[in-house]
Amino acid sequence: MTSPVARNNMTGVVIGDPAGVGPEVVVKALCAGGLAPDTRHLLIGSASVISRALETCGLDASIKTVAHAGEVEDTVGVLHVLDPEGLPAEAFPLGADSAAAGDAVANWMDIAIGLAREGTIDALVMAPISSGSFKLAGQRSRTVSPVVGESYLLIFSGALRVAHLTDHVPLASVSGLITADQVKKALVQLDAAMRSWGMEPRRIGVSGFNAHANGPEDREQIAPGVERARALGVDASLPQSPDAVFRHCIEGRYDMVLAMYHDQGHIAVKTWGFSGNCVLVLGPPYLFLSVAHGTAYDIVGTGKSDPAMLHCALKTASLLARGQGIGAE
Repeated sequence: MTSPVARNNMTGVVIGDPAGVGPEVVVKALCAGGLAPDTRHLLIGSASVISRALETCGLDASIKTVAHAGEVEDTVGVLHVLDPEGLPAEAFPLGADSAAAGDAVANWMDIAIGLAREGTIDALVMAPISSGSFKLAGQRSRTVSPVVGESYLLIFSGALRVAHLTDHVPLASVSGLITADQVKKALVQLDAAMRSWGMEPRRIGVSGFNAHANGPEDREQIAPGVERARALGVDASLPQSPDAVFRHCIEGRYDMVLAMYHDQGHIAVKTWGFSGNCVLVLGPPYLFLSVAHGTAYDIVGTGKSDPAMLHCALKTASLLARGQGIGAE
């Protein structure tokens, strides 16, 4: 993981699948205000699609196409777009997966990841994409998927911040993946990230796996893993009852919760504050944030899309890149 200190005050934004609501939530979020005033945003995608999104949403902003990130200016009301193909919006019919969209998004992601790796942008924010379009194009997904023991999915909604020990794995497999070493490793990496983001204090509540945190995994793996992390200076709780630990975070007892599996954390966050949450993948050597919703083909083109999650991702990216914490909106 690279240093979070902002070098160029620039966030790269992949506009998402051009047939979905990604471009709409991007323009709405950027035009809404409330973002860090000195952060520049480089949109990566089709300028024509962005123009269509502005028209759909009834927003008044101008578009400036750029050849490289150095051309991005801090100008109110101007959206800077790096458009490598120059394809018209008509190439991407709304509300449907297509090979054209899959190929385009794959290229946009490759460009964005390259800019993030070289440090040209301080963070990468991705609007929702479609796995169906990737499959039609024969492309591998460019999403940064968490791998147990190597990377972790975090989801933020106001005061509730949750990291996941395991992510998209069958529930029946989770028990075998919960080991003392993996718990310790996750806690140490999470604590280091929180420190680099400027978070003080860094109190981590650890969710148990079983009801009331009373089961073999809690006693034989999670608790010993916590003790090993504590020995390294991490402020982490022993396994807490899963039906209480998330509420304790909301109330300020903890600054982050380590959940044991995907739904354990996601249900808590999306019940507490669905609109306005955002996600981060901890592990890549750059800041990578996205949203917890999909392409919403059923409402694309209507102007009804909710930009709160994308706005949260953009704002959080700027805060983390500057080491100013996560915020508690």
